Amino acid sequence: MAKRDYYEILGVAKNATEEEIKKAYRKLAMKHHPDRNQGDDAKKAEEKFKEAKEAYEMLSDAQKRAAYDQYGHAGVDPNMAGRGGPGAEGFGGFAEAFGDIFGDIFGGQGGAGGRRGGGAGGQQVYRGSDLSYAMEITLEEAANGKETQIRIPSWDSCDTCHGSGAKPGTSAKTCPTCNGSGTVHLRQGFFSIQQTCPHCHGSGKIIPDPCTTCNGAGKIKKQKTLEVKIPAGINEGMRIRSAGNGEPGTNGGPAGDLYIEIRIKQHEIFERDGDDLHCTVPVALTTAALGGTIQVPTLGSQAEIDLPEGTQHGKTFRLRGKGIKGIRSSYPGDLYCHVTVETPVKLTEHQRKLLKELDESFKKGGERHSPNSKGWADRVKDLFK
Repeated sequence: MAKRDYYEILGVAKNATEEEIKKAYRKLAMKHHPDRNQGDDAKKAEEKFKEAKEAYEMLSDAQKRAAYDQYGHAGVDPNMAGRGGPGAEGFGGFAEAFGDIFGDIFGGQGGAGGRRGGGAGGQQVYRGSDLSYAMEITLEEAANGKETQIRIPSWDSCDTCHGSGAKPGTSAKTCPTCNGSGTVHLRQGFFSIQQTCPHCHGSGKIIPDPCTTCNGAGKIKKQKTLEVKIPAGINEGMRIRSAGNGEPGTNGGPAGDLYIEIRIKQHEIFERDGDDLHCTVPVALTTAALGGTIQVPTLGSQAEIDLPEGTQHGKTFRLRGKGIKGIRSSYPGDLYCHVTVETPVKLTEHQRKLLKELDESFKKGGERHSPNSKGWADRVKDLFK
């Protein structure tokens, strides 16, 4: 079967620019990629993918395109003497474009490890890894904010080798595996895959005689002190980013970031729920029965609550604006005070006698002293009917 015209396959004109050809190929490759087509259409899609790949492979190479324009398919047939075919040497522009397409399909932004592109001498530049630091603070510090200092590991240039990694009097050599590029290319079928050189680990250099102080790393680990400002209203699990204070990059790449993750210590009185605070307030039996004013704590001060006569266990009182003003909040939250009525313990004989007399008095008064008891008793009776 006669081959289709390469320009027709890609859907471009014969005077199309390199960018137009590349854009057309990327669109077709993404559409017909085997990973995006399964089932009955998989074989047909694979054929179209290979066809588009071959067309782009030829038209992205200036010499092959010129031969094709002049002689047609015969001009790029690998079986024709003196003609450049789609063999091993034909992966130049294709590998570059395919790398971009592979990233588009799978959401990649370059290779693993934060690759950023070519460094000095063609070496791959890598961003340093991010670091995490867990900081524990009190609830009061979270509410009001604070300024503090932390000590973190850092890397400084080795004083012995001045950052070269080589023993004084010697020098690093160009890696023979990647010829100093820091990367190697592996080919399988029509795929060309670029990966970090396993010999020099992407540096493009090898050190025959490493520095004994830093073991060839060119840097030594130290400690440094950072000033950290904790904003008022910060909450559990929030992170503060300190740019450039992570691990250093490779081959001149940028350093990573430091993320300070906030942990809030358990408070003796309060529990936090967003911008609101909750606390349990124990109230004496007589105070709950007779009512009165009680003092309750707030975060940093005190407030008063007027208990009505006959306050029941579990009653909740809301104090507006006595919570925490969050980082993104316009107003502070509220404080919820949950009443727990305390039953007297360790009674004297006289107190026992008084309570018995009081109990008899309640029984004579009937349901009006215990409005919830009859309803509960009725529900119990209905349960066992």
